[in-house]
Amino acid sequence: MQLSPVATLPHRLSRRGGDVLPGVLLTAAIALVATGIGAIFPVLGSAVPAIVIGVILSVLRPHLMRHHERADALIQPGIAYSGKFLLQLAVVLLGVQLSIGSILQVGLESLPIMLSSLLACLLGAWWIGRALRVERRLTTLIGVGTGICGASAIAAVSPVIGAVSAEIAYAVSTIFLFNILAVVLFPMIGHALNLDPHTFGLLAGTAINDTSSVVAAASVYSTAALGFAVVVKLVRTLMIIPISIGLSVMEARRHADGQKLDGSRIAKLVPWFLIGFVVVAAVNSTGIIPDGPRDLLVHASVFLIAMALAGIGLSTDIPALRRSGWRPLALGGILWALVTVTSLATIAITAALR
Repeated sequence: MQLSPVATLPHRLSRRGGDVLPGVLLTAAIALVATGIGAIFPVLGSAVPAIVIGVILSVLRPHLMRHHERADALIQPGIAYSGKFLLQLAVVLLGVQLSIGSILQVGLESLPIMLSSLLACLLGAWWIGRALRVERRLTTLIGVGTGICGASAIAAVSPVIGAVSAEIAYAVSTIFLFNILAVVLFPMIGHALNLDPHTFGLLAGTAINDTSSVVAAASVYSTAALGFAVVVKLVRTLMIIPISIGLSVMEARRHADGQKLDGSRIAKLVPWFLIGFVVVAAVNSTGIIPDGPRDLLVHASVFLIAMALAGIGLSTDIPALRRSGWRPLALGGILWALVTVTSLATIAITAALR
């Protein structure tokens, strides 16, 4: 009996593959179209067209699938799979462009910007949230989502503060809205300020909320900015741990129902793709990956990113944003602008001090 899980593993994997295949094929088709658009208009890349096509289809989906509920249900698992797992896998593969030494160097360089923008965001959330009369838990979710890493941070701290599903959904939707705006606006800001790829990668990695949007914005700006932006963003993700611990202590003091963090939960807060990214970078540091396979893996990661963003676009709930009040949305916008300005100011100050 103990071997039954192992014995049924091939069947379970096959079944899982069958469940996600229709939706994955849809996101792959969108990624192919987006790649073609990016080839015609290199400034767009494949990331922006993929997410735009996904959002458009998301709006049209209720009308297109009105009499095809079964088909709609059939593609949903693959859409979710593309928007989450394939993005994480793409980030892991991006590790072939870096080495452990560069990761440590990037972390040291970006730490002042990360800490200053995070502090400004959390203090701003506390003060502006109270001024706008936004509920405490929702303010916290939007604050950590904006200051750290979007939906990942929201998911990590939600059980710590006892957030309900409606608050989580609103926070994620709010963060995602400004993620989409960041993909469009940040490359414009970078070009307007004449930022080099290295500096833009630092800005994108410290000021854009979610990994998908960091990758998309950096891809649009330049290939040279992409790898650096991802490393900065992944280092920033580690801020989930101390923030979650601090919130756990605060909640435990506030009421007995606050969920405390033990060692196992702290370990679970470190995303698996962060570990995978470091492992791939470590392997690449040894020099054993030839140039040909390395280039192939880089191209594969870019295509997977387009698939992932197509899945995220297809999952966008536009009506939910319309139904929600304007105050939390205003809070998210103000914090987003505050983080961007703080990051730019800190980058300028640190550059001047060198």
